[in-house]
Amino acid sequence: MALPTPTNPPKVTATGGNYKIAFALVTSLFFLWGLANSLNGSLIKQFQIALDLNRFQAGIVDFAFYLGYFFMALPAGYVMRKFGYKRGIILGLILYGGGALLFYPAAEARVYSFFLVALFTMACGIACLETAANLYVTVLGDPNKSEWRLNFSQSFNGISIILGPIIGALFIFSKTEYTPEMLSAMAPAQAEAIRVQEALSVQGPYLVIGLVIAVVTLLFAFTKMPEVGAEEEQAAGTITIPSLFRHRHLVLGIFAQFANVGAQAVLWGYFVDFKLDFSRDQHWGLAEGYMYLINSLTGGQLELTPTQIAGFHASFALVLLMVGRLVGTSLMSRYRPNVILSVFSAGAVAMVAVAIAMGGLTAVIALSFTYFFQSIMFPTIFALAVRGLGAESKLASSLIIMSIVGGALMPLVAGMLFAQGVVYALIVPLVCFSYITFYAMNGYKTNSTGLDSSGVPAEVAP
Repeated sequence: MALPTPTNPPKVTATGGNYKIAFALVTSLFFLWGLANSLNGSLIKQFQIALDLNRFQAGIVDFAFYLGYFFMALPAGYVMRKFGYKRGIILGLILYGGGALLFYPAAEARVYSFFLVALFTMACGIACLETAANLYVTVLGDPNKSEWRLNFSQSFNGISIILGPIIGALFIFSKTEYTPEMLSAMAPAQAEAIRVQEALSVQGPYLVIGLVIAVVTLLFAFTKMPEVGAEEEQAAGTITIPSLFRHRHLVLGIFAQFANVGAQAVLWGYFVDFKLDFSRDQHWGLAEGYMYLINSLTGGQLELTPTQIAGFHASFALVLLMVGRLVGTSLMSRYRPNVILSVFSAGAVAMVAVAIAMGGLTAVIALSFTYFFQSIMFPTIFALAVRGLGAESKLASSLIIMSIVGGALMPLVAGMLFAQGVVYALIVPLVCFSYITFYAMNGYKTNSTGLDSSGVPAEVAP
């Protein structure tokens, strides 16, 4: 179905700045926050040795990170509404960069709570950035191409997600793999020296991130950016959170984003476990080829453990995610966004169902392809949920970003089901993707003021 052009597109005013420069700068943010997200897995692994933590304790890294999204998203929306997109972005960059720089003293102190404060601060900053940037990209130009712009910007997020594990492997992980058993067998002084070195290894990467963020902050501070929709917001007056819930497509979109991030956290967090349970000794040829290529480029070891091989399968799945974003973005300019989301979410449901039914290496390959199909879900759900909200979109954006807390809660449910068997844990993403399919086919529609029954914006009243 071709994407139609509404006869009465929304009239949203913009003041000051250059659209192309603003779009380029905002798109760079997608790369930066993807890097922080993708490094969390490396931290979970590293902290178990550096800080003598068990897996559950180290897993609080993700929980602290997602809580930052939950607590900061709504304040970020109020900041944007009162002070504009630019200042909201600068606030986010200051918090993000400040949190990254806190890793340096945290590593010196080797106090886990200090690291968690640093991560929480980073996440608060990224929540501001996601609240501002995801929405800003949708309104920065032709409203009929908002989903395409957001998927294009999200593609840069996909690049950094692939780079994160590689940075962790090259600059954080030690060349010698230590286990708790190995350290307990050493002399206390020797084991302590190793733990200190493992903790200090995170300083360099996060110091570089903090300095890069500082440079980007200065670029935003001295660049004049269009402030889109400011006049409409002033005319709208006071907007309350309860008033937003009258928009059916927004409310259902919040649940869809909760389900999407929850399914992503389960699949990404447990992928290595799925690989080892389904097919410990059999490997996917394409993933193996990718593994040998990366090893040859980085000079890595050729004899790998099953867990390491499973890690490369997970990394290859992220490559499929990037491919999916490129394919989905190209299709978005030709077909309705909800149609693309319907096809991709149904594909994800099918892949999880195949994994449950078939098991073995087939299940591993099917789960890898869920990354491809999930690739366009976050930006497309976001754009559909805020479409046509006008002056209400900044606070609505906050609610959608708050729903990212699904990434903290759904893995807990999957973890409990995992005790009953690997296929039971897959019920969580199966249910999540099924709901997203409903949203793409029906839930995105609304009869609210400003949109017609098909979800296409009509003329916004002055």
